[in-house]
Amino acid sequence: MKTIASSSSPIITGALTTLGLVVIGSLLTSLLLHFSQMSELTLPYFTYSINGLSLLIGGYIAGRRGGQKGWYFGGLTGVAYFILVFLIGFLAFDVAPQLSVLLFLVIAFVVGALGGVLGVNLSQSTK
Repeated sequence: MKTIASSSSPIITGALTTLGLVVIGSLLTSLLLHFSQMSELTLPYFTYSINGLSLLIGGYIAGRRGGQKGWYFGGLTGVAYFILVFLIGFLAFDVAPQLSVLLFLVIAFVVGALGGVLGVNLSQSTK
């Protein structure tokens, strides 16, 4: 019997994994910020780290599920995550598009593609 997760696209699975990890990481960071002496000035470092690590893992999962063309599946996972974050920022918070948004797109693609390459290569070495 096939489940939804087993029949879904590697890109959708990777993007949802990335989003889930970002939500979990954000909740942990907010708890750390509330219950410790951590300053809000360190928050951007946590945000970039959580997003980067989540994109790498999401790309890895997409590449592993795809089985080949890891850079493609991982990179498109990064693009899908970027589109989701961009739409949330634009529609919910009325954030105007800026040039830095393109930099985030490129970084999301590269980090996701790197994760996808690792996912394909590491899954083939374990077979």
